[in-house]
Amino acid sequence: MTKELDFNKSKQYTLSIRLSTDGFSFSIYNPIAGNDFYFRTFPTNNQRSMAANVKAFLAATEELTHQYKQTNILIHSQRYTIVPLDIFEEEYMEDIFYQNVRGKRNEIVMCNILSSSNSVIIFSIDKLTHVFLSEHFPGARFFSSISPLIEYFTIKSKLGNNRKLYANINNGSTDIVLLDKGKLILVNTFLTTSYKDINYFILNIWQQIGYNQETDELHISGSGLVMNTIKPELEKYIRHIYSINPKSEFNNSEINKIQEIPFDIQSLILCE
Repeated sequence: MTKELDFNKSKQYTLSIRLSTDGFSFSIYNPIAGNDFYFRTFPTNNQRSMAANVKAFLAATEELTHQYKQTNILIHSQRYTIVPLDIFEEEYMEDIFYQNVRGKRNEIVMCNILSSSNSVIIFSIDKLTHVFLSEHFPGARFFSSISPLIEYFTIKSKLGNNRKLYANINNGSTDIVLLDKGKLILVNTFLTTSYKDINYFILNIWQQIGYNQETDELHISGSGLVMNTIKPELEKYIRHIYSINPKSEFNNSEINKIQEIPFDIQSLILCE
């Protein structure tokens, strides 16, 4: 579901593009009105490289030919690592990254500084993909898709006195962020090809970290179908389980009516 935008006013809008191996998507949002919103998906060809898919995406998508006030590009991938801001030194960024993530040819290492959690996400993007996007969108900001999630969850975790586990369920993977009243405990992204996988990682991490099943909280973002499927099993072990719904924070924006939008894009808009 989309709302038609006046692209003559595109210079007022924010464009957010999400790149993932399971498909691309983008949103266009009017931060001035707060209720003009557009969302589209774009299929990818797994037989082609990321750069080739991006080139085809840019050529085939008329909405991307306009100029925007701000362009954000989110890279959804497990190729990231996190370090405390206090010890981060940009000159050693690549060294830190490749100590934690297996080396890969022809990629650029970048970082996002996260002020709310006092941390830095170091991530990578294919070099040719970066060239195509930078040429097409001069001044674009690049993000690991985990970055806006951490910022949003950090702010939310400060409410109340309980520790919280946040699980963001994507198509084929699950992001897990653990926080204790704004203090980051753990961040990771797991490949999850079934509902059993999702439950396994949530419960296993919950147990390993030593969360209390009676007092601590589990917050899940994902489709209603996912929630209805995994929640009954999780409720056997965790008392406080909540579905994340940022509806009220968008002031009745059209964004609330689009169920398929990835939550990292929503979080990025909320944290702007």
